[in-house]
Amino acid sequence: MAETTRRFFPYDSPYPNQGEAMTRIAAALDDGDDVLFEGAPGTGKTLSALVPAIEHARQEDRTVVITTNVHQQMRQFVEEARAINEEEEIRAVVFKGKSSMCHIGVDYQECQTLRDTTRELVEDQAEKQELEQQQRELLDASREGDAAAAQRREAVMEELDEVEERIEDVESANICEHYRNNLLGDNEAFYEWLYDDVRTPEEIYKYAERENLCGYELLKEGMEAVDLVVCNYHHLLDPNIREQFFRWLDREPERVVTVFDEAHNIESAARDHASRSLTENTLDGALDELDGRDDSRADAAENVLRAFRDALVEVYEDGFAFGEREQVDENWSDVPIANDDARDDLTLAFLRNYEGRGIDTETELAVQLGETIDEEYEEAYKNGEATSRAESSTLAAARFLATWMEENAQLGQYPVVSVRRDAGTEEVYGRAELYTCIPRRVTEALFDEVYASVLMSATLRPFDVAADVLGLDDPVTMAYGLEYPEDRRRTYTAGTPALFANDRSDPEVQESVASLVSDVVEFTPGNTLLFFPSYSEAERYYGRLGGSGQPVGDADGGDATLVLDGPDVDTEEQRERFVEGENAALFTSLWGTLAEGVSFDGDDARTVAVVGVPYPHVDDRLEAVQDAYDRAYGGRDDAGWRYAVEIPTIRKTRQALGRVIRSPDDFGVRVLADKRYTRADMGRYSVRDTFPEEERDELIDMNPEKLKFGLLNFYGDLGAYDGERPRP
Repeated sequence: MAETTRRFFPYDSPYPNQGEAMTRIAAALDDGDDVLFEGAPGTGKTLSALVPAIEHARQEDRTVVITTNVHQQMRQFVEEARAINEEEEIRAVVFKGKSSMCHIGVDYQECQTLRDTTRELVEDQAEKQELEQQQRELLDASREGDAAAAQRREAVMEELDEVEERIEDVESANICEHYRNNLLGDNEAFYEWLYDDVRTPEEIYKYAERENLCGYELLKEGMEAVDLVVCNYHHLLDPNIREQFFRWLDREPERVVTVFDEAHNIESAARDHASRSLTENTLDGALDELDGRDDSRADAAENVLRAFRDALVEVYEDGFAFGEREQVDENWSDVPIANDDARDDLTLAFLRNYEGRGIDTETELAVQLGETIDEEYEEAYKNGEATSRAESSTLAAARFLATWMEENAQLGQYPVVSVRRDAGTEEVYGRAELYTCIPRRVTEALFDEVYASVLMSATLRPFDVAADVLGLDDPVTMAYGLEYPEDRRRTYTAGTPALFANDRSDPEVQESVASLVSDVVEFTPGNTLLFFPSYSEAERYYGRLGGSGQPVGDADGGDATLVLDGPDVDTEEQRERFVEGENAALFTSLWGTLAEGVSFDGDDARTVAVVGVPYPHVDDRLEAVQDAYDRAYGGRDDAGWRYAVEIPTIRKTRQALGRVIRSPDDFGVRVLADKRYTRADMGRYSVRDTFPEEERDELIDMNPEKLKFGLLNFYGDLGAYDGERPRP
């Protein structure tokens, strides 16, 4: 491992434990073990994982795939890969989805058709040239008296006529000129440029646009046996995309090492990838496709799909209480249909309404007919008879129905119906969905088939829960806390009243919390990040501190700039406004986009406070997840609550605390404002023990009224105030 460190990371690391982490990860990869790696924010996790992974891959002829779901981290990966490339050349590719790299703005299905048609045209034109050359040579031979040559020329001319007919048909069809140029050129200059450095998708797009090429297809064809690929989660979590992705790499899964950043997000991302849905509009489109169709399978397909469509409408209409239908807006709203002791309401309504030869039989006929219709759409687009590549609604609806009937009663599958209002027509329509509660049905197969995986995050613990949820078998675990000087940080737990949902409107509770938040802002020499359980709570205290009137004072005797984030505002614009301020306070939700994946380095933020224990709203879906975990891990106390609610909430809280103190020279204060964080006896409501032990050891209980003195003394001792210390 020392060899690896000298080769790729020769300078002195500012992180004391980085060498140890590299060594342990290298040993785990040599043994083919998965790794759960927790490291505090700003402690060099990416290089700690990448360096040994790339060295292992080079020695064992494997490829490293590093992935994230955070755009900022993609940029960080590029920087880290470039740093490695400066020390020793590596072949690296940064891969994005087709939609972000397409020059003509078509969707995936249209792109596939255009690519196939274009390739056929280029191949036919090449064949035409060969046949023309052959017929000329045979003509010359026949003129010299070679009778056999004359006969062979007749056969060649027949082939030539057929090829010219195909070319004539295709030339009037839809093709992609960018991809055609790929096929006609040698592209040597592109690949020399690509591997001369670590190129971003944006750089590849600009190069391809300038040269009138398709950068996406060039990238796919140049990924074979590279050292490193940077990509998004969906390239690995979606089983269909993953299979293609490994083909592009020219690697069997066991020749791939995966590295997941922000790995605490894999659970929700995998759940999204596994869940499937079907809208009423798609069902209506399917019935329109089948109307009047001259095919023996059409009646059966229409019968089974109409019964499901009518059942869907019946269920959501029956689910409306008086006046609720009028309140439906443009956002999807769930109509619960699951039952504890029977099949779900949609399936029951479907079974009541259905009359036919058998659901399985007619659904299979609908799938077959849908495939036929889809092939017709393919040909129409390919031949230029259609300007866009349509997809069969019958096929989509029938495949979903087959999955619904097979899986909706399985453990971890939650059937649900949702409704929304169409913005254009103002009509309400529905959606059936199979929501996947247990994500390991997606992730376990991935981790089983690749050689090994490194999952890294600042908030992975407890490791046993992460391994259970994701389906990892006996992974190697390691955790490294903040390695910066302890005297440059404080973490206070302030015993404000517990912000239970039912108590948030209590005037005394609000007064106590508002007083503490005001002190945090006033006695922070710089910017303050404030995370609340929801945007509505953030807005409440923004208003109480003067967001709509006279703002609170700041540590320098002026007025603090109060910035309010929200679900309907430009978060990036608000973030920039906040970091540009010298004494600003940003009010936001812990469940928003600023709680993780965004750095507030140095003066960008000095103090961060999490106000309340920000449990998510426990809706029917979250209750279904709790129930699924209870059933899957029923031998453990409160497994559902712990796995589905408490641990994810504390992980989010820890992520929020990690927005400040990002380097050894940084300093700041983290505040947890709620009695449940303290040592006070709160019974089952206490969350202090959910934090890792070394983080608990840093928690300093503080009387809320005296927190300002803690801030004053800490920042004063560091000389952080301009001029004299503020007076409490």
